[in-house]
Amino acid sequence: MIKAAIIIERADVSLGGAERSVFELAARLRTAGVEATMLAAKGNTDYPDVRILCANRPGKRTPFGLFAQAVKTHLRINPYDVIHSTLPFDFVDIYQPRGGSYAEAVLRNIASYDNIGVRHCKAVTAVFNFRRLALLKAEKRLCTPTGKTVVCALSDYVKAQFVKHYNLAEERIVVIGNGVNTQVQIDADSAEKLRREILDRLNFSEKDECALFLFAANNFRLKGLSSLVRALARVSSNTPPRPVAVVVAGNGRCAGYRRLAEKLGVGDRIIFIGSLERIHEAVSVVDAAVLPTYYDPCSRFILEALAQAKPVITTRFNGAAERIVDNRHGRIIEDPRDIESLAQALQHLAEPQNMQNAAEAIIKDNLAEEISIAKHAETMVELYNRIMADKGIAR
Repeated sequence: MIKAAIIIERADVSLGGAERSVFELAARLRTAGVEATMLAAKGNTDYPDVRILCANRPGKRTPFGLFAQAVKTHLRINPYDVIHSTLPFDFVDIYQPRGGSYAEAVLRNIASYDNIGVRHCKAVTAVFNFRRLALLKAEKRLCTPTGKTVVCALSDYVKAQFVKHYNLAEERIVVIGNGVNTQVQIDADSAEKLRREILDRLNFSEKDECALFLFAANNFRLKGLSSLVRALARVSSNTPPRPVAVVVAGNGRCAGYRRLAEKLGVGDRIIFIGSLERIHEAVSVVDAAVLPTYYDPCSRFILEALAQAKPVITTRFNGAAERIVDNRHGRIIEDPRDIESLAQALQHLAEPQNMQNAAEAIIKDNLAEEISIAKHAETMVELYNRIMADKGIAR
């Protein structure tokens, strides 16, 4: 049996998709015969096979260097065959950056601001985010030519980041596409109740045959909600074959986007339903998913939509776009600021036949299997075996 340590900063699935992904991966690895132990600085101690290493440290976050020392201390006492980290520690076997490279994340975050003056200000002040700067420096150090750590990228987009920003040799990068749980059970009654609530708030009934698009994120700015609202306004004025509405899920600040929607005359075509514990139910009651993001290494939300055979619209700055074929499973927008292309994509899928064709193509091409956490874990085990062979560890 392979004995693996998986390092994550905080062991708490309520924090977001990255944490949930790691927990799902660990669980799947265990079913594949891997003894997977999660090492975290902080987190929930109720989870099985989790070791909290900095529980007595005050505050929500633990300094990067302090956590590194805690991990090293643990590893000296507890040997593992493979050390797999989501943080850029240069003493691990595998570095899997769930958020892509820090260098790219900084640049794309700056690009997501509409005001050019704000973008300039963010570029200047980026160096004052000391925690992020420490992580960026650690990532750069990990990628030096003398390093041995293998970078496990969630997409080709992430692989390209490490080649571009750190000149990392391609032989030290392995792409294992992000995966999601494709076997989620939907509570039919709960889902139906949610759909009725959505239609009621939009003043629609089932007979109106409204095309519902779901946008799910917490950082509304980075994920392109402003562009989506503007595109919705253009679609509304173009009178598509059926009404188009957007459902926004997430705990981002919505006041500014409400005002923008009202200003553009589509305040009655967009609703904000807040954070949901089970995003799968929201996906199940809409027609398609849309995420005109400025940056996403490989969006779980888009993959979860594909797992339910829902057509998707996203951008080239989302690694999940690599899992679909443009104009077959949905639409891929080159630039999140291209409002006209985004509007055309919404209008295209608003046509019932186009929506149905895309959904059928997702099923026919068996995308659910390709994006499953099971396949992700299976490929990860292959990498573990390779690492062990290089280290001379026999199974």
